[in-house]
Amino acid sequence: MTSRVILISPASNPSLRQARFDDGRTPLDESGTARAGAAAWTPRSPARVLTSPSLRCRETAAALGLREGDPRAELAGLHVGRWQGRTLDEVGSAEPEAVAQWLADPASAPHGGESVQQLCSRIGQWLDSEYVADDRTIAVVEPDVVRAVVVQVSQAPPTVFWRIDVAPLTATEISGRAGRWNLRVGRPLGGRDTDG
Repeated sequence: MTSRVILISPASNPSLRQARFDDGRTPLDESGTARAGAAAWTPRSPARVLTSPSLRCRETAAALGLREGDPRAELAGLHVGRWQGRTLDEVGSAEPEAVAQWLADPASAPHGGESVQQLCSRIGQWLDSEYVADDRTIAVVEPDVVRAVVVQVSQAPPTVFWRIDVAPLTATEISGRAGRWNLRVGRPLGGRDTDG
């Protein structure tokens, strides 16, 4: 039994461009919607479509022409507690030690939300559940969810989480069989899905 999951990062929106901790309610702007529409993508075979619950992920799925996605709480981005809605620069100026600790220690959560380690564990549990699905899944998810998938699949330590760049509107693919995931990262979207 083989499962294939294609993770798509959302189009840019003002929060992504401003390095703002998104509250999940910020829509795509005109530019993000246009870029997602230009990358419209057709899966080769039927697939179930999932999304992070954020508005930008749901709107990206729609702009890509994917059928309506099923928002999943377990695919939510990293919850950053009281930093939600603020920019990284604002938080860095107000709480420089907390930001430094957060970026260096994946187990820390000085914002009162979820640690990187907890996010990676949550995404690992979701990946374990994907083994039972003998199908293709397309998931439009937050960049930090893609990072967590890469950490889990490559069995890397969570300390590499912040070293993984995830560009907007790229696909990261995993396929699994017999208790093992294979990884393909960073494919730009556009046109028809030509693989399996």
